[in-house]
Amino acid sequence: MAVEQALDLAKLGAGIAIGFGAIGGGLGLGIATKGVLDAIARQPEIKDEAFKNFILGAGLAEATAIYALLVALLLIFQ
Repeated sequence: MAVEQALDLAKLGAGIAIGFGAIGGGLGLGIATKGVLDAIARQPEIKDEAFKNFILGAGLAEATAIYALLVALLLIFQ
């Protein structure tokens, strides 16, 4: 009985982890996209440099979602 409860709680924790991870990654990408579009709108000549920095920032924001997925998988398959 206690083992089944622990597994159920681990699955609940996995769902919460991936939920918050997806929200964090989505918010991070949205804020980064807004920032780069604002920068390009103000100074179109920096388009190439701004895009390079955006790709780096987007990769770092996506890393949070990937880490959350890893934690969720570890919780499910413990």
